[in-house]
Amino acid sequence: MSTSSDPSADRFLSDLNELRAIGARGTGVVRRAFDTDDVRARLWLSDRFTDAGLTPRIDPAGNVWGLRGRLLMGSHTDTQPEGGWLDGAFGVIAALQVARENPNVSVVSFQDEEGRFGATTGSEIWSGAMTPDQADALKDLDGVAFGTARQALQATGGFPDPTRFDAYIEPHIEQGPVLDTTGQVAGIVTAIVGLRQMEVTLGGRQNHAGTTPMDMRTDALRGLSDADYAIRDALRAIVTPRSVWTIGHVAVHPNAPSAVPGRVRFTVQWRDADTPRLDRMEEAIRTALAQIAAATGLSLTISATASLPPADMDAGLRSALAAAAETHAPGRWCNMPSGALHDATNVSRLMPAGMLFAPSIGGISHDFAEDTSADDLVTCLHILKAAAATLTSRPVRSAGRSCP
Repeated sequence: MSTSSDPSADRFLSDLNELRAIGARGTGVVRRAFDTDDVRARLWLSDRFTDAGLTPRIDPAGNVWGLRGRLLMGSHTDTQPEGGWLDGAFGVIAALQVARENPNVSVVSFQDEEGRFGATTGSEIWSGAMTPDQADALKDLDGVAFGTARQALQATGGFPDPTRFDAYIEPHIEQGPVLDTTGQVAGIVTAIVGLRQMEVTLGGRQNHAGTTPMDMRTDALRGLSDADYAIRDALRAIVTPRSVWTIGHVAVHPNAPSAVPGRVRFTVQWRDADTPRLDRMEEAIRTALAQIAAATGLSLTISATASLPPADMDAGLRSALAAAAETHAPGRWCNMPSGALHDATNVSRLMPAGMLFAPSIGGISHDFAEDTSADDLVTCLHILKAAAATLTSRPVRSAGRSCP
């Protein structure tokens, strides 16, 4: 699709690239929640909302709102430590362009979706899943508290009343390979998986690497290696091919070449669409960790840091998106679940929620190499505009097709 004769598409792509320049790192972007570039981006966005005729508001959690109509659309503009330029940003800027043309639309950019402090922190606070005081106590991996970091962005108003909105649509890139590999232009999200996360600390005995015999060591890092194997073994009989789990951030102390590691701290995260299975996975992970700690003489501390339930997307919103997709990408869209976590999970506690995915080239995301073709981004923009027009006038129903 050429955008040369499409001023709406040109404005959308221009804004998207202007936002991309804030915090740019080569082909990617770094805007961690409340860092200097994140604050710059949020103030820039607030100005764009004003220019579009929306009423801007920055709430106490750092969420940025462009308020006007009863259909809420948006996503987030913060990124991973090495983030792609579209993750979240596509949804916010697409929503902004829709709002320019549809007076019944409001826009939001939620804060800390990428979990510098927790997971989807800004939308958790607004949805009531977490109190502001609980959020303020959250700390990032360097020990900085959310309550301290948020002072970098001055609030201009309180939290909007959720009852002023009828529904929420979140546009996003897929962050996976399904649409790209099957030649689809858009995905209508049926449900978002649930997520659990814990922080684990294994404590051993720090000692000299040259003088401590191997059979006399209490090596915390060796405990992590054993734990990784034990967790995989424990989950084998529980999970499905769509279940995922990850040992992510790891911090070793004292992290020195000539010292036996005395302490290791790491995260364990797991995702699945079935709540009972999430429970069984948690029980298996905790049991495996306890068994390893007992067998190796390591101390064990576990702290739960995130727990988000699976969320079904609203059938009416899915129907409106599907009808729009069939108009603008006939035969090239499908229904699909989301394996990634999104703010729509939290917003679905308050109102009907839906999501539209654009393809991710090569399925790459959370990486500077993340990308999507301009044609696909623009096609999804037109799908969103059509769906918004329908939803702000009358409901529709349509059938859909599942992705392979």
